[in-house]
Amino acid sequence: MSGKPILTLTGVSKNFGGLLAVNNLSLKVHKEQICGLIGPNGAGKTTVFNLITGVYSCTKGSILSEGVDLARLKPYHITRSGLARTFQTIRLFKNMTTWEHVMVGQGFRPRSDARGLSLFSQTERRNLRDEAKEILILLGLWEMRQWKASILPYGIQRKVEIARALALRPKLLLLDEPTAGLNIQETKELLKTLNKIHELGITILIIEHDMRVIMELCDHIFVLNFGQKIAEGTPSQIRVNEQVIEAYLGREE
Repeated sequence: MSGKPILTLTGVSKNFGGLLAVNNLSLKVHKEQICGLIGPNGAGKTTVFNLITGVYSCTKGSILSEGVDLARLKPYHITRSGLARTFQTIRLFKNMTTWEHVMVGQGFRPRSDARGLSLFSQTERRNLRDEAKEILILLGLWEMRQWKASILPYGIQRKVEIARALALRPKLLLLDEPTAGLNIQETKELLKTLNKIHELGITILIIEHDMRVIMELCDHIFVLNFGQKIAEGTPSQIRVNEQVIEAYLGREE
């Protein structure tokens, strides 16, 4: 684990009127970790993702990514700083193909030159096509590259969302319940894919209700309940934590 965190939340709170959705949350995600964010429904997990990515502003606290204050940035600037996410509810463009979704992600990356929105050169377009092909092959989507999102099976749509996020070349990938709605075989395949993504050096923070996925995939876990962090640690530590058992995992009668 790297000494410097890639993401640091310090004393983060979020109020919606009289509702305190996130309460004094502090956590650190280090480079090349796979971290889980778990908790009961309504614990504030997706709200945390929305705070990190600028969808919501913090009521209190700070969110830093390698020294950059994300709270001061617009969502698109946060994305261009190296954070990409997927959503609990799939958000694809129904009439766009799998390939086109990856191109959307590529087109949103910051340019290394000063030409702004000018057209990519022929060499750049060729490099982007090669990169898109690599992403699609990595996620097992190459054979469906010309399929429109509207006709893709649900499990494949989940992968297309991840492919679009990877096209942004993120240093930190935020996944909001990526296995929701998947069957056992699809979940196993996605786990393999996420491990391959991690092997590329990409840090992952994942919200997930399937404890088998969390325990198998993650090396560090944060647990929320009623907007507060009640525990954090390795999977083995979380399994036996009394507060977690009571609040989330349940206790055998």
